[in-house]
Amino acid sequence: MTSTLSATAAFPTADWTWRGHRIRYSVNGSGAPVVLVHGFGASIGHWRKNIPALTAAGYRVYALDLLGFGASAKPDLAYSLDLWAELLADFGQAHVGEPVVWVGNSIGGLLCLMMAARYGHTCRGVSVLNCAGGLNHRPNELNWTQSLFTAIFRALVASPIIGHLIFHQIRQPERIRKTLTQVYANPEAITDELVELLHRPAMDAGAKEVFARVISAPPGPKIVDLLPHIQVPILVLWGEVDPWTPVSGTKHFEAHQERLPIRIERLPHTGHCPHDDRPELVNPILIEWLQQLTQG
Repeated sequence: MTSTLSATAAFPTADWTWRGHRIRYSVNGSGAPVVLVHGFGASIGHWRKNIPALTAAGYRVYALDLLGFGASAKPDLAYSLDLWAELLADFGQAHVGEPVVWVGNSIGGLLCLMMAARYGHTCRGVSVLNCAGGLNHRPNELNWTQSLFTAIFRALVASPIIGHLIFHQIRQPERIRKTLTQVYANPEAITDELVELLHRPAMDAGAKEVFARVISAPPGPKIVDLLPHIQVPILVLWGEVDPWTPVSGTKHFEAHQERLPIRIERLPHTGHCPHDDRPELVNPILIEWLQQLTQG
């Protein structure tokens, strides 16, 4: 692998071409393979507090920037969870070559469930951290005022002129920091490094078009529809004070605990991104579960 040093993490990264598009990825350590899948607007660097702990525990850890995010290409095309699931499946075949444990945050968690449900042969287990219920809200999840606001906002963002102005404001460091204070419970985790990690890719050419495409994309499959098709162990980690994906979402997994080995850990004083918000809680639980899964 030809490596370059990531600007936001002390581990090497490389590029892979998928369907003509650049995909940034990293691989570190040796042992049983684990693939980390970030959430909306994030990137490989969002796992900077977890990769060293996982590699030290004896795992070969892969992470990648989903198409449209991080240092991966940002083409103007139809984004969807299905597209990213196909990317993950091809990545696993091209770079891993054996069943893996998929670990994902937010929409990354939903993607990991999709991998287990649709590509079961690629999967030894799944860990989801504050799993999103969809890429976007479904119409029946919103009241009429929310639906109207969402429709207007999507139309404005899609506008070449107004959309650029809106996105320019959203990607400002001070706006990013303000959003983080709403979804992180640990203020010490909201560092300049984290803000820059989210800000820098948003300055890339094509980032505005990706944003507009993603917020108007279909929501994708539901957790409740994926779980019946999963046959591997699941670790559910959920920050209890997440305003975006409430901890009540664990009920979907509780319904399958008699059928599957599903471990659920509700994390106090933790927000939407537990792995970055409270890595001192997440890393030991994740490593213990991985050891039981891969060494048992």
